[in-house]
Amino acid sequence: MEKKVNEKQQALDRRYLRMAYIWAENSYCQRRKVGALIVKDKMIISDGYNGTPSGFENVCEDEHNVTKPYVLHAEANAITKIARSNNSSDGATMYVTASPCIECAKLIIQAGIKRVVYSEKYRLEDGIELMKRAGIEVIYMEVEDPHQSLDTNH
Repeated sequence: MEKKVNEKQQALDRRYLRMAYIWAENSYCQRRKVGALIVKDKMIISDGYNGTPSGFENVCEDEHNVTKPYVLHAEANAITKIARSNNSSDGATMYVTASPCIECAKLIIQAGIKRVVYSEKYRLEDGIELMKRAGIEVIYMEVEDPHQSLDTNH
């Protein structure tokens, strides 16, 4: 029974992670597009992608292709969106296409998120280590082709 539940959860995790990749396509950033979803009770309660704050021009990089310092990460966008809604991220799972940095890890901890599923590893693992230290279940999951069918009949 336990194995069956794990397989079902893994299938769900993989599906939500693929959806985060599709959401990342909304980003105007050229260097890297990152997407995040926050899921609670099998419902997407928030989403985000990396980009500039509301009302700013949709240009993430300067003339030297360096990311502007005020660009928000996908995780931060998803968490701040929760703050403006009637939802609570307490006990939720975050699906993010890239490994959270230390700044986003702090926000994830404070938002009460209990699981983080991510796909692309980053050279710095301090964000991952901090989340683990806070007791968050952190899962690395490869996504073969993030744009493969989202059909749930597989």
